[in-house]
Amino acid sequence: MAKATMTERIVEAMKFPERIRNIATSSHVHHGKTTLTDNLMGGAGMIAEEMAGKAMYTWFDPQERERQLTIYGANVSMVHESEGQDYLINLVDTPGHVDFGGDVTRAMRAVDGTIVLVDPVEGIMPQTETVFRQALRERVKPVLFINKSDRLIRELKMTPEQMVKRFEEVIRDVNFLIQKYAEDQFKEKWLVNVQDGSVAFGSAYRRWAISIPYMKKTGITFKDIIELTQADNEDELAKRAPMHQVVLDMIIKHLPNPIDAQKYRLEKVWMGDKESDVAKEMMKCDPNGTLSMIITKMVPDPHVGYVATGRLFSGKISKGKDVHLIAGHKTQKIQQVAVYKGIQRIPVDEVVAGNIAAIVGIGDAFTGETITDAGKVIQPFEEIKHIFEPVVTKNIEPKNAMELPKLIETLKQLGREDSTLVIKINQETGEYLISGLGELHLEAKVERKLKELGIEVTMSKPIVVYREAVFEKSPEVEAKSPNKHNKLYFTVEPLEDGVYQAMVDGFLPSELEVKAKNIELFKKLAEYGMDYDEAKTVTTIFNKCVFEDQTKGVQFLNEVIEMVIDGFKEVLEDGPMGREPCMKLKVQLHDVSLHEDPVHRGQGQIIPAARWGIRQAMIRANSTLLEPRQIVRIDIPQELIGSVTREVENRRGQIQDMKEERGVTILMCKMPVSEMFGFDASLKSATGGRGFYNVTNTVFEKIPRDIFEKTVKEIRKRKGLPEELPKAESD
Repeated sequence: MAKATMTERIVEAMKFPERIRNIATSSHVHHGKTTLTDNLMGGAGMIAEEMAGKAMYTWFDPQERERQLTIYGANVSMVHESEGQDYLINLVDTPGHVDFGGDVTRAMRAVDGTIVLVDPVEGIMPQTETVFRQALRERVKPVLFINKSDRLIRELKMTPEQMVKRFEEVIRDVNFLIQKYAEDQFKEKWLVNVQDGSVAFGSAYRRWAISIPYMKKTGITFKDIIELTQADNEDELAKRAPMHQVVLDMIIKHLPNPIDAQKYRLEKVWMGDKESDVAKEMMKCDPNGTLSMIITKMVPDPHVGYVATGRLFSGKISKGKDVHLIAGHKTQKIQQVAVYKGIQRIPVDEVVAGNIAAIVGIGDAFTGETITDAGKVIQPFEEIKHIFEPVVTKNIEPKNAMELPKLIETLKQLGREDSTLVIKINQETGEYLISGLGELHLEAKVERKLKELGIEVTMSKPIVVYREAVFEKSPEVEAKSPNKHNKLYFTVEPLEDGVYQAMVDGFLPSELEVKAKNIELFKKLAEYGMDYDEAKTVTTIFNKCVFEDQTKGVQFLNEVIEMVIDGFKEVLEDGPMGREPCMKLKVQLHDVSLHEDPVHRGQGQIIPAARWGIRQAMIRANSTLLEPRQIVRIDIPQELIGSVTREVENRRGQIQDMKEERGVTILMCKMPVSEMFGFDASLKSATGGRGFYNVTNTVFEKIPRDIFEKTVKEIRKRKGLPEELPKAESD
C-alpha cells in the first residue's frame, strides 16, 4: 500500500483532537523562532533538512527578508510521527519585535501551548517577559527551548559545569516569570523542569537539540556536545540529536491537546453562561455541537479576497455552509475551507473542533470576530486585547485628493487585518490619523502597503495622542437640548482603579452593551471595587469607561437612552480639552426631563445635549491630559552611564532602576513618548553604537502642570480648533 501523502496525513490527523497540538513560537526578537519553525518543517519532510535555518520558510513577505525579522505571524501545519502515531502540529510562528506584538497576542488566542525561546548569552530580554504575559493571560501553557546554546561553547568557551550553571540561571528566571504572571491555579503546575523534559537546549541554526530525557535515552553527554561543537562537527551532532525530534517530544508530552486545554481556557476567553449547551460543547471540543469559532487573522488574497484564519472550539465548518458573524450581524456563505500544509492552504471538505483553519467567503469578518451556525446567536468570544496601547500616531493625507476614498478604504482594511492599528477619521477636524505600536509598525504595515498600492500620501512626523481624564467628581450639570424642551442631568468622576485595571488585564470587558440584568458582570464590578448597587446601574462599557443610568421612572427614557449613549461615546472619542480620547471615566445620568412629543426629542436634540453635558461635567471636574510614557530598558557598557543618563534626563525621563548583569549596565527608565522620537539615534550617538533599548511597558500618567496649557493649545491648533482652553459655561 502506498505511503500516505502529507496532505492525507494532515486531513486524517485533524479528526483526532487528542493528537492535535495548537502551539506558537514566542520570544524576544532574533532568538530563533523562524529557524526553529524551519527545523520542525524539515523534520516533517516539508523542506530539505539541510535548508532548515536558511530557508526562513515562513517569511512570505519581501519586507521580512529585507529587515531579517518576522513581521506577520505565519500559520504552519505539519504531521510528525511519535511512537507509531501521527500528531498534527498547528504552529504559529510569531514576530519578536515589540512593534509587531499584536500578532503575538492574536496568535495566543488560537493556540493552547507555546515554545518560548531564550538565548542563554542574552538571557531574559524585555520581549521575552512580554510574551509570557501575553501567553499566560490567555492561559497558554509554556515550555522552554534554550536556543543558540553553541554560543556558550564557541564564544564564551564554557565548560560543561559552567553551561549547566548558565542553563539553571535561565530556567530560574523563566520560572520566576511564570510565577509572576500565571494565575494561582497554574503557578506551580506550569513551571518548566529540566528533569521532566519541559526544557530543551540546542541550536536551531545547527539543527541539534538535547533534553535530559533524550540524554538518558541515547547516552549523549554535555562533554560530547562540546567536543563535536569545538571540532566543527555539528552535522554529526544533528544526526545523533536531531532538533525536531527532541522538540517534538517536548511538545507532545508537555503541551495540551484541545480537549484538555478548552476545559480551563474557556472561562478565560468566553464570558457566556457556563451551564449553557454551547459552553458544554466547547468544554468537550464537540465536533457535532454548535459552531463556535474565533477569527484570529485576516489576510488579503488577490485571488479570493480575504482569507480568515481562526480556531474552532466546537462544531465544524465545510464548504457551502452558511455561517453567522456575531459582531457583523450578518450571514455569509463559506466558499472554501482549508488547512495549512506549511504555509500553503490546502482545501478540505470540512474542519472540526480543536483545529486552526482557513476560510474563504467571510470577507466582512475582522480579527476577533465570533462565527457560529446560521440562524444562531451565541455569546461572542472576549475581545483580543494587546498588552500595550498604540501610542505613535501619524496624520496621513493623499497627495491626490481624488484618491481619498481609496485611501480611506485601504486604512479601514488595514485596521481589520491588524487590530493594533487604530484608524481615526475625524470629519470635524479633517484629520486622518493612524496609530500603531511604534514607528516601525506604521512604516512596515501602513506606509509600505500604501506604496505597493500606488497611493501617494503625505505622512506627518509622529504625533502623540494623549488621553483626557478627571481625578475628582464633578458637580451635577444640567444640559438642555437645542430646542430647550429636554433636560439631562450628568455627573462624571474617575472610574475605580481596580475596575479600570481589571479591564486592562482582560478580567473585565472593555466594551459591552448591558442589554439585560447581567448578575455575573455586576458581581465582577463589585469584586474589583465598585459598589454592587451602583454596578447594577451600568448600561454601557466603552473604551474602558462606563455609563450608569441612575434615573428612576423617567417617562419616554427608553426611547432616547440609545441617543444619550451615542453622545457619551462621541465624548469618549473627543474629550473637551483637546478633542483627544477619554480614559478611566465614569459618567452618571441622574435625571431626565423629556418633551412628550417625539418630534421634539429626536437625535438632533438629545445627542448634542448629552455631548455638551458630559463635556461640561468633565471641565468642572478639572479635566486634564494624561500623556503616554514608555518603560524602557537600556543596555549600555558601564563606562557610558553618565552620557546616557544625561540623554534620558534631557528628555524628561526618570531612571527607576540600575543594575549590573554579565558586564553590562541595565537602566530601567520611564520616558514620555513625546520625547522618544529620535531617541534610538541619540542613544547610538552617545554610546558609539554600543547601547540599545527595548520598550517593556506603556503607561498613561498626568501631564506636568507646567506644560499642560501649552500642550493643549498645540493640540487644538493642530486640529484647527480655537486655541483658548475650554471653560465652564452655562447652557
